[in-house]
Amino acid sequence: MPTFTAPDGTRLAYHVRGEGKPLVVLPGGPMRASAYLGDLGGLTAQRRLVLLDLRGTGDSARPADPATYRCDRQLDDVDALRAHLGLERVDLLGHSAGGSLAALYAARRPRRVARLALITTGVRPLGLRATPRDRLAAARLRRGEPWFAAAYPKLVAWLAGTAGYGRALDPFFYGRWDAAARAHAEAAERQTNQEAAARYFTEAAFDPAATRAALRRLAAPVLVLAGALDGGPSPALARRTAEAFGYARFVVQPGAGHYPWLDDPERFTRQVGAFLEDAAVPSEDAAVPSEE
Repeated sequence: MPTFTAPDGTRLAYHVRGEGKPLVVLPGGPMRASAYLGDLGGLTAQRRLVLLDLRGTGDSARPADPATYRCDRQLDDVDALRAHLGLERVDLLGHSAGGSLAALYAARRPRRVARLALITTGVRPLGLRATPRDRLAAARLRRGEPWFAAAYPKLVAWLAGTAGYGRALDPFFYGRWDAAARAHAEAAERQTNQEAAARYFTEAAFDPAATRAALRRLAAPVLVLAGALDGGPSPALARRTAEAFGYARFVVQPGAGHYPWLDDPERFTRQVGAFLEDAAVPSEDAAVPSEE
């Protein structure tokens, strides 16, 4: 297991899967160990995945100062990993809350990003976040499934703040609630640093106006991929993320929830792989393309 040292002295770990050109991957959760990403549906056939365990998660050490769990305070960790890998610029993929970190890195260090892929993420540094209405609308798309009747009232209560999160809500985050999805969901609690998660999205970390201005000028190609059944972000919210960039390829994966590489690995790897290997650099005035 390779490691490197962050600027504040925290020892951080990353995991390498596959061969070829590196793709640095930032996990979500927030603050869930990178193990949940697996091989991203077989993307290892096209790229060497470099999966960072964010500070205090997985095999990375806990920092001396818990305030450094804040999203913007982890930008130096990402840059230290880039330098450790000997890369002038990185292809960067962020999933869910990790997409906020990836986008903020692109805004603050645009010349260090070659390509940026944002997977099922509404970028919080842009002032975007899923609403209860978004989540309930997505949930109702699942009304024909056997678990829906018992789970939906619990989702309503959780979103209203009258009940905590329970395992009955897990199916809403997956396009297919099968054995693989159950195992993936069951691992979440032991893979997540809850203290760090509570600090990650501190509002003081973000300046949406400044971030929007920076990302509008970003020269690197961007992919924003949403799940058609996801409520956080919904495809509409993900499109708003795409529209914040000067150029972004926007894709909605049919039948997918929050973890699209589990729901349809072949479609996911085809879309992400095509974006990563596309040699064409879009013009500055390119529009956000249509959904798939």
